[in-house]
Amino acid sequence: MPQLAFRQLIGASFSFQHFPFAFAAETMRGFGVTEIELWGIAQHLDLFHASDARVEQVRRVLADNGLSLRCFTPEQVIYPINIASGDTGLRRGSIDRFRRGAYICAALGGRYLFLTPGRGFENEAPAAAWARSVESLAEIAGHARTLGLRCLLEPLQRVESNIVTCASDLHRLFTELDADNVDIVLDTVAMATAGDTVAGYMRLFGDRIAHVHVVDGTPSGHLVWGDGALPLGRYIEDLAAAGYAGTLTFEPFGNGSYALDPVTAWRRNLDAIAPYLDRGTVTA
Repeated sequence: MPQLAFRQLIGASFSFQHFPFAFAAETMRGFGVTEIELWGIAQHLDLFHASDARVEQVRRVLADNGLSLRCFTPEQVIYPINIASGDTGLRRGSIDRFRRGAYICAALGGRYLFLTPGRGFENEAPAAAWARSVESLAEIAGHARTLGLRCLLEPLQRVESNIVTCASDLHRLFTELDADNVDIVLDTVAMATAGDTVAGYMRLFGDRIAHVHVVDGTPSGHLVWGDGALPLGRYIEDLAAAGYAGTLTFEPFGNGSYALDPVTAWRRNLDAIAPYLDRGTVTA
């Protein structure tokens, strides 16, 4: 049976929000990864306080730990950032923050800027929010292209967005956006809550799927493997059987214990995925 390669597994700073970024980087280095996804939150590198000096500090931490940046993922669901907002000023400010995010990603030597579709007002016509999302994504992706960056686009759960919440919505948005530097994220919880499948994602997007968030849920949540009820092993096997060649990482947060002890959360994830990769159990 085919397996994904350990080199496809990258680190991330999810659940390390109560620790210095240097601690997250040192932990990821200890787990044997060489690339990371950087969650852009306060205390690490959020879009509201990321001065050039702060960006340089993060760049040095990455370099000191032998890590390269695969993806910069600014917080964009719970923060006052919404690229599809019906409030013109908020939407414009959100786009400008993401233009800054693209600069940050490039300055850190990153490959991808992570994007989500935003959300519209619940009492407006869906088409209005959809149009704003497409227009905003097109501007951000176009700006990222000038900096040599690609973008990742992820659907959200219904509680997070009323624009793109399933693979078919994502495919429609992706097709309408028609940006040659935008690739797709498969998030196992978003997939499960929408009733989608790995096979369905592969059929719609093929090799434009470039990144996978491996998270457990019931079916929603951002849980460590084994704390939910999703068949994560089967998902990994399905990805391997389909010849998936992109990266994957874990996204544990929303559970207080993960933020208090992120090292244990990550070690549990790594131990759980080890049998599905082409090398043995990873230890710190």
